[in-house]
Amino acid sequence: QVQLVESGGGLVQPGGSLRLSCAASGFTFGNYAMMWYRQAPGKERELVAGISGGGGVTNYADSVKGRFTISRDNAKNTVYLQMNSLQPEDTAVYYCKVRYLVRDVWGQGTQVTVSS
Repeated sequence: QVQLVESGGGLVQPGGSLRLSCAASGFTFGNYAMMWYRQAPGKERELVAGISGGGGVTNYADSVKGRFTISRDNAKNTVYLQMNSLQPEDTAVYYCKVRYLVRDVWGQGTQVTVSS
């Protein structure tokens, strides 16, 4: 079945960096756009970044432009989110998502905490 597994979260100081990974299985990975979302405590889940199946088209939320970079390795069935210059407001659970056929499939999420 379609499965997404995130990893790479953790505790980082303000100004620091993390790289999240999302390993996919159960579908032809390179045929599908992938997205990263995040959900902070008490807030709605929001789109952070997206990337096309071939990797040539990306988009970002205004709040992360210039700091975060989404990429993918179709040979490894993995999508990444490089996060630089992290700030406390980036603290959230980060999820990857694929729109597979007519339904959204989510990973279990990985916690990112930015604090001194």
